[in-house]
Amino acid sequence: MQKRIWLSLAQMGGGEQKYIQEAFDTNWVVPLGPNVNGFEKDLECFLGSNSHVVALSAGTAAIHLGLVQLGIKAGDEVICQSLTFAASANPIKYLGANPIFVDSEEETWNISPEWLEKAIIDRKAVTGQYPKAIIPVHLYGMPAKMDEICAIAAKYNIPVMEDAAEAMGSTYKGRRCGTFGEFGALSFNGNKMITTSGGGALICHTEEEAKRTMFFATQARENRPYYYHEHIGYNYRMSNICAGIGRGQMEVVDEHIARRRAIHSLYTEHLNGYKGISVKQNPSEEYDSNFWLTCIEVDSAQCNGKSADDIRLYLETQDVESRLLWRPMHMQPIFEGCPYYGDNVSEKIFERGLCLPSGSSLTDEQIMYVINSIKQYISE
Repeated sequence: MQKRIWLSLAQMGGGEQKYIQEAFDTNWVVPLGPNVNGFEKDLECFLGSNSHVVALSAGTAAIHLGLVQLGIKAGDEVICQSLTFAASANPIKYLGANPIFVDSEEETWNISPEWLEKAIIDRKAVTGQYPKAIIPVHLYGMPAKMDEICAIAAKYNIPVMEDAAEAMGSTYKGRRCGTFGEFGALSFNGNKMITTSGGGALICHTEEEAKRTMFFATQARENRPYYYHEHIGYNYRMSNICAGIGRGQMEVVDEHIARRRAIHSLYTEHLNGYKGISVKQNPSEEYDSNFWLTCIEVDSAQCNGKSADDIRLYLETQDVESRLLWRPMHMQPIFEGCPYYGDNVSEKIFERGLCLPSGSSLTDEQIMYVINSIKQYISE
């Protein structure tokens, strides 16, 4: 009997337990400790680019604290990629600011530089001010067009809060995603490239920014012998136990990335170009996605009328979990009325896209089962 194939499960490397046990043995069962410090150092070594990393409770918390440090306040406008998960946009609302959604381009599915600049110019004409930050996302691990995005941001003096939650290990022109913006966010949710069971990190460029992040993440307590607060703070620090899992995961992160890329290659070999199926690829050698999730585009006209959602529903009958793409933020009820700039590319991508099982623990045999199931269904 076929064992259920999940979309993206966590995979332990075996070394996590020693760090967790050490935390228990030394009674470091708190939101700080040696594992937190060690995990941050491991991440800094992995990222390079003189990064300073602060481990936090979630990737959402990282985006939130990045925006806090960029000075985003109530009434400000922040540009956000529309084709993304809600966690990219929600922190804008946490601060009482207003999201401005921008469409994607076809090559990477990420924020369109053309529409980004149009949105910036138009917001200045409408409000008299430029937006206060830009949040590009490396969707499903695919690097965004960071040279163009950063050039536009610099032209109008707008800081970039980079959402690399899905892109740990992805590179653009040889540089790790998450290190291009003023700040970058990573996620270690249970379905990501590595996990801490839940958690995230904010990537900073200076030690002072990292210290400021820690300050806000620990309730913004001032340096006095009693509790004294001049700023609103948050309880966002990662626990020493969770960081222990992360330290063990960092021992196998390169293996996890390599395996996801190998899975993508298998899908590409057997599905790309098959009866209306297109497997999403790196646009050029400048892009090196981690392929956190392998995504396909479905041309229903060539698939006997079968849509991406039809394939998803069929795979479910075969005990295979797949998932439709993120529904664009400008189509979400909670963001109804927010300005949107684009020509509906993200809506078209959403309609034809599907995420396939990509977890690093999946075997070639399981991937071939998914491939053959899709081929059988669209050939009927």
